[in-house]
Amino acid sequence: MEDRAKILSELNDRSREVFRRVVEGYLDSGEPVGSRTLTRTLNEKLSAATVRNVMQDLELMGLLDSPHVSAGRVPTQLGLRMFVDGFMEVAHIDANDRAALEGTVGSNESDVASLLDRVGSALSGMTHGASLVLTPKHEAAVKHIEFVSLSADRALVVLVFADGQVENRVFTPPPGQTPSSMREAANFVNALAEGRTLSELRGHMAREIGARRQEIDALAADLVESGLAQWEGPGESYERLIVRGRANLLGSEAQDLERIRTLFDDLERKRDIAEFLDLTEEGDGVRVFIGSENKLFSLSGSSLVVSPYMNADRKIIGAVGVIGPTRLNYGRIVPIVDYTAQLVGRMLSGRGKG
Repeated sequence: MEDRAKILSELNDRSREVFRRVVEGYLDSGEPVGSRTLTRTLNEKLSAATVRNVMQDLELMGLLDSPHVSAGRVPTQLGLRMFVDGFMEVAHIDANDRAALEGTVGSNESDVASLLDRVGSALSGMTHGASLVLTPKHEAAVKHIEFVSLSADRALVVLVFADGQVENRVFTPPPGQTPSSMREAANFVNALAEGRTLSELRGHMAREIGARRQEIDALAADLVESGLAQWEGPGESYERLIVRGRANLLGSEAQDLERIRTLFDDLERKRDIAEFLDLTEEGDGVRVFIGSENKLFSLSGSSLVVSPYMNADRKIIGAVGVIGPTRLNYGRIVPIVDYTAQLVGRMLSGRGKG
C-alpha cells in the first residue's frame, strides 16, 4: 500500500491523465492503446512523441506494459490496482439495473435459496460475468464436512448441516497442505461433528489441543530435567524437543520419547485442523481482487468484485460478487455489486433471516 502511494505521489498531472486514458481505453476496447489515439482525446494538446515518452515512464514504473514491439500499452496488474484505488470514477447504479435487481428480490417467496439463485442470475446477466453468491451462515449442527484443494493456496470447504442446508466457503489453508491431508482432516472432523455446531467443533478442538500439550509436557519433564533433552523455541506454536545422546536412552525413557513423538504428530495435526476450522469461519469485507490478488481465479487472469451483505444486527452473513476478466468495467460493476449486497441484506433482515 505504501509503495502504491509513493508511485501515485510521483505522477504529475500529465502522467496521471495519460495513465487514466490508457486504462479507460483498454477497459473499453480490450486493445492496447497507442500514443496517436491518446493525442486525440487528451485535455492538453501534446505531440505523439511526448505522449510516447510519458507512456515509457509509466512502463518503467510498472504501471503499463507493451504486449508487442511498437504496439500501444495496456495496464499491468499494479496499474489496474492503482486505477481502481485512485482514479476510477464509480458511477451511480443505472436506473434500469436498479429496477432489474429490485424486481429480482421483489417476490414474497420465503425460500432464501431461490431468492439468492435469482440474484446470482440477475448479476450474471447484467454484468456479463460469472456471479458468486455466498449464502447466510447459520449455526445448525454440522452433519458432514469436506475440504477440497483448489490450488496450492486456495481450498473449498463444503458444509452439510443437519437441517439440510449446504454451504460452500473458499479459504486459504495452512501452508503445506495436500489433498490427502485435507481428506484426513475431514475424516477427523466428521468423527467429532455429530450434534455439534461449527463453533462447538472449534471449541472441542481447542480442548483436544490443550490436553495433548499437557500430556507432552508431563512425559518430557523427566528427560529435560536429566539433561537428555531440551526444548527448542519454547512458548512458540511449533516448538520442538531436541534429544541429545539417543544411544543413552534406555527402557522407559526410550518408550517415553516414542510416545512424545507420536503425541507431537497428533498435536500438529490437531492444530492444522483447528486452523482449518478457524479459516472457514472468517469472512472478507468489500474488496476488488485483480489478477493474482484473487488466488482462486488467478490462473485464468480473472478479477473478482465482491461485497458482503449483513443482517439487521449489522453482522456479515454472506456475500455477492461478480467474476470476470481483469478488463472488467469496474466503474459500473462496483456499484451494482454494492447495491445488490445492500438489497439482499435488507430483504433477509425483513424476513428475520440470518
